[in-house]
Amino acid sequence: MNPRRVRKERQGVVIGNRMQKTVVVSVERMVMHPRYKKYLKRRKKVKAHDEKNDCQVGDRVLIVECRPLSREKRWRVSRILERGVAIGEEEPPPQDPLAVL
Repeated sequence: MNPRRVRKERQGVVIGNRMQKTVVVSVERMVMHPRYKKYLKRRKKVKAHDEKNDCQVGDRVLIVECRPLSREKRWRVSRILERGVAIGEEEPPPQDPLAVL
């Protein structure tokens, strides 16, 4: 009798959503250099299944491991942790009320 395995969970930022029901998520992790003991950031881009096409670029999402859905998709979006502002779509700067006069 095999109990169900605990699935891996990762947090990442959506960096691409141009495919149907698929998003590209950048997952960041910290590793320690074996000799210098300095922590380094390592990034990995993974494709995750987004059933509702709800994710936008810049969103922070939680992804969980699942069975292979295609050649490269082995993750699915569990939930959106926070909505982000996409790069290039930043809010316009506030207008100065005195500049209108």
